[in-house]
Amino acid sequence: MTRAERLARVERVAPVLSVTRQCELLALPRSSAYYERGPAVSDEDLALMRLLDELHLKYPFMGSRRLRDELKKLGVIVNRKRVQRLMRRMGLEALYPRKRTSLPNKAHRVFPYLLRDLLIDRPNQVWATDITYIPIQRGFLYLVAIVDWASRAVLSWRLSTTMEADFCVEALNEAIAQYGVPEIFNTDQGAQFTSEAFLGVLERNRIRISMDGKGRWRDNVFVERLWRSVKYEEVYLKAYETVHAARASLANYFDFYNHERGHQSLNRQTPWKVYTARTLAQAA
Repeated sequence: MTRAERLARVERVAPVLSVTRQCELLALPRSSAYYERGPAVSDEDLALMRLLDELHLKYPFMGSRRLRDELKKLGVIVNRKRVQRLMRRMGLEALYPRKRTSLPNKAHRVFPYLLRDLLIDRPNQVWATDITYIPIQRGFLYLVAIVDWASRAVLSWRLSTTMEADFCVEALNEAIAQYGVPEIFNTDQGAQFTSEAFLGVLERNRIRISMDGKGRWRDNVFVERLWRSVKYEEVYLKAYETVHAARASLANYFDFYNHERGHQSLNRQTPWKVYTARTLAQAA
């Protein structure tokens, strides 16, 4: 766990344990827990980011111009540059097929997309991942999940206050430690998933790496569908006050999602039932 994540766990409002004791358990200097920076994002921007998140989920193909126009319909007047700035901060990008008009960024390695026309019908054949934005009362978080493609099961997840690669690597390591390794791992070309730390875990475990084309939501469609479920069935119905509250509530939701929520595409079975049944069948 990174220092930022440990610091985010410290509860300052009506804590069960004293701040001093929390710092001892989290191996943090007490002074760091009492130091509170001013909000990096204004309340007005946080409200705009929440609206943009909902609009992007509803209209994932819209870029900054059209999102600005949608905000105007809601009575929110902002210029396009502000929308672009907030979208960058949230990690949002319009999703649509694009012509190959520029060369790939040579700052990171790019791998081919391996899932086209591939029949994916067994657990641990393909895992996928992505990051989404999670609003809380006085800020926002980023959520990453590792998903088994065939069963839709969420194998691991992490929350972070930053977009650094650490929390993605932790989620990946946890999934591998608990469920073994997949044959293929599919990601987009985000900086977290093209980092040497993340790629190194995949390569050390001899996992084939598949990467989406930039902006092509269909290449990772099941994770996009997961985010829709998480947002509409959990996040938008709650008002998380703290990181701790968000983590606890999401833990309950993912337990429900895996073990109780039937999927139409799985003949109304739960992801966990499909994942474990097929895993046992393969082992037999």
